[in-house]
Amino acid sequence: MSIVTVKVPQLSESVSQATLLEWKKPQGSAVAQDEILVEIETDKVVLEVPAPCAGVLTSIRSPDGATVAADEIIAE
Repeated sequence: MSIVTVKVPQLSESVSQATLLEWKKPQGSAVAQDEILVEIETDKVVLEVPAPCAGVLTSIRSPDGATVAADEIIAE
Protein backbone atom coordinates (compact mmCIF):
# COMPACT_ATOMS: atom_id res chain seq x y z
CA MET A 1 0.00 0.00 0.00
CA SER A 2 1.38 3.42 -0.92
CA ILE A 3 1.28 6.61 1.13
CA VAL A 4 -0.64 9.48 -0.44
CA THR A 5 -0.05 13.03 0.77
CA VAL A 6 -2.76 15.62 1.32
CA LYS A 7 -1.66 19.13 0.34
CA VAL A 8 -3.08 22.60 0.72
CA PRO A 9 -4.71 23.48 -2.62
CA GLN A 10 -3.48 26.35 -4.76
CA LEU A 11 -4.55 29.68 -3.30
CA SER A 12 -5.37 32.78 -5.29
CA GLU A 13 -2.45 34.90 -6.53
CA SER A 14 -2.93 37.58 -3.88
CA VAL A 15 -3.10 35.06 -1.00
CA SER A 16 0.07 33.43 0.31
CA GLN A 17 -1.21 31.80 3.51
CA ALA A 18 -4.34 30.22 4.95
CA THR A 19 -5.53 28.89 8.30
CA LEU A 20 -6.63 25.31 8.98
CA LEU A 21 -10.04 25.70 10.57
CA GLU A 22 -11.07 22.18 11.53
CA TRP A 23 -10.15 18.61 10.69
CA LYS A 24 -13.38 16.72 9.90
CA LYS A 25 -11.78 13.28 10.38
CA PRO A 26 -9.48 12.27 13.24
CA GLN A 27 -6.07 10.71 12.68
CA GLY A 28 -6.37 6.96 12.24
CA SER A 29 -9.86 7.03 10.75
CA ALA A 30 -10.90 5.45 7.46
CA VAL A 31 -11.80 7.89 4.69
CA ALA A 32 -13.55 7.54 1.35
CA GLN A 33 -12.30 9.19 -1.83
CA ASP A 34 -13.55 12.80 -2.07
CA GLU A 35 -14.69 12.81 1.59
CA ILE A 36 -14.00 16.23 3.15
CA LEU A 37 -10.96 16.02 5.44
CA VAL A 38 -10.38 19.62 6.52
CA GLU A 39 -11.59 23.19 6.05
CA ILE A 40 -9.04 25.88 5.20
CA GLU A 41 -9.79 29.61 5.45
CA THR A 42 -8.14 32.45 3.55
CA ASP A 43 -9.04 36.11 3.92
CA LYS A 44 -11.51 35.64 1.04
CA VAL A 45 -12.95 32.12 1.16
CA VAL A 46 -13.29 28.84 3.09
CA LEU A 47 -12.03 25.83 1.12
CA GLU A 48 -12.92 22.20 1.75
CA VAL A 49 -10.08 19.77 1.10
CA PRO A 50 -11.25 16.28 0.02
CA ALA A 51 -9.42 12.98 0.40
CA PRO A 52 -7.50 12.27 -2.83
CA CYS A 53 -8.27 8.54 -2.47
CA ALA A 54 -9.85 6.04 -0.09
CA GLY A 55 -7.69 4.82 2.78
CA VAL A 56 -6.72 5.67 6.35
CA LEU A 57 -5.73 9.13 7.59
CA THR A 58 -2.45 7.99 9.14
CA SER A 59 -0.80 11.32 9.94
CA ILE A 60 -2.04 14.87 10.50
CA ARG A 61 0.97 17.19 10.21
CA SER A 62 -0.79 20.53 10.83
CA PRO A 63 -3.29 20.95 13.68
CA ASP A 64 -6.47 23.05 13.77
CA GLY A 65 -5.56 26.74 13.75
CA ALA A 66 -2.20 26.26 12.00
CA THR A 67 -1.08 28.69 9.31
CA VAL A 68 -0.28 26.90 6.05
CA ALA A 69 0.86 27.77 2.53
CA ALA A 70 -0.21 26.47 -0.90
CA ASP A 71 1.14 22.99 -1.74
CA GLU A 72 2.23 22.37 1.87
CA ILE A 73 1.75 18.75 2.98
CA ILE A 74 -0.75 18.70 5.83
CA ALA A 75 -1.55 14.98 6.13
CA GLU A 76 -0.85 11.48 4.82
